Amino acid sequence: MPKTKKKSKAVVLKSFQWRGINSSGKKVSGKQLALSDAEVRTKLTEQNIQIKKIKKRSISSFEKMKHAVKRKDITLFTRQLSTMLASGVPVVQSLHLIAENNTKAEMKSILHQVCLSIEAGTQLSKALSTSCSHFDSFYIDLIATGEETGSLAQAFARLAEYREKSDALRSKVIKAMIYPTMVFLVAITVTILMLTFVIPEFENIFKGFGAELPWFTQQVINISHNLQEYGLYILLLIMLTILMLSALKKKSYFFRMKVSRHSLQIPIIGTVLSKAAIAKFSRTLATSFSSGLPILHSLQTTSKTAGNLYYQEAILSVQQHTAAGMPLYIAMRHTEVFPEMVLQMVMIGEESGKLDDMLNKIAHVYEEDVDNTVDNLGKILEPFIIVFLGTMIGGLVVSMYLPIFNLMSVIG
Repeated sequence: MPKTKKKSKAVVLKSFQWRGINSSGKKVSGKQLALSDAEVRTKLTEQNIQIKKIKKRSISSFEKMKHAVKRKDITLFTRQLSTMLASGVPVVQSLHLIAENNTKAEMKSILHQVCLSIEAGTQLSKALSTSCSHFDSFYIDLIATGEETGSLAQAFARLAEYREKSDALRSKVIKAMIYPTMVFLVAITVTILMLTFVIPEFENIFKGFGAELPWFTQQVINISHNLQEYGLYILLLIMLTILMLSALKKKSYFFRMKVSRHSLQIPIIGTVLSKAAIAKFSRTLATSFSSGLPILHSLQTTSKTAGNLYYQEAILSVQQHTAAGMPLYIAMRHTEVFPEMVLQMVMIGEESGKLDDMLNKIAHVYEEDVDNTVDNLGKILEPFIIVFLGTMIGGLVVSMYLPIFNLMSVIG
């Protein structure tokens, strides 16, 4: 089992302004984005530039965002490296080629550090783990296993496929969350605007009638008064509540577990999150197991990538029961979070010796299920959206027009 551990390292991109003299004796100057001045000195030396002065400066937030490495950049790098290694290109040369053609300064700097480490005799897995925090323990373990077994190209190919499918699943889950969130936010915004701007105008009109308003209309007007008078305090209270919940989520394991568990019980959205967690569990376990990692180590690694604390604890429980000699499918059944179909397929995989194939099939089934749910989300949520908007917006409109429906009695 690989013993490689990832050392977290904060990556801070900086701007370095330099002055020097080139090989022709002319004074030259320029600016370069890098992680350290040592990297700048190395690159200038390679260009036969005699350095006179290097000054470090901070960069703007826009530049930092533009050159920051995202998850998809690591996925693309993994796919590029797997293709080059499969074609017989040496590791260092592959890294140099990828770095030269990359448009992000941070990625160039990371690959430059990795190249220097490898040229100094460090293993690729170790070089990646110490270069930055973008390569997690699962990534490093698979690369270390590939180095030990002499199948580094296959390890990168498996990682590339795993990350591409995980990224696709992640984007589908985000897409599923965006639609209801946007509807909710728009409804709340329209409601607040109506209560603070539209309803006060109707109230001024009703005052001229000099008669008692319907009960529902009067209650809406009272809410409008309260919102105008205490709106700022309500906003501050909401912001304070959000900050407190964020702090509680960071410090309290019990609170995080409750949030993770209850998020899976949200109608429709909870089902998508649950299926996505099972798909990710199956895909990660299949990838690590087929790469040669022992099943116990694979389960431990899989728990860290679950994306949901409730499922993470369930997977750790599976690992403990499996370590005690229990078959994997029985250990999974004891957690009561995996559907019977998943348990049956895992049992068949264990009995037939093709566990990784069955796990990949499970992942494929659940990824397709999530994809179909997200594609049909508009139709599924349509009745709920109609009820929600009808209650929020329709209720306000009806309350304002009730006096008009009874106009003759109100005027009389």
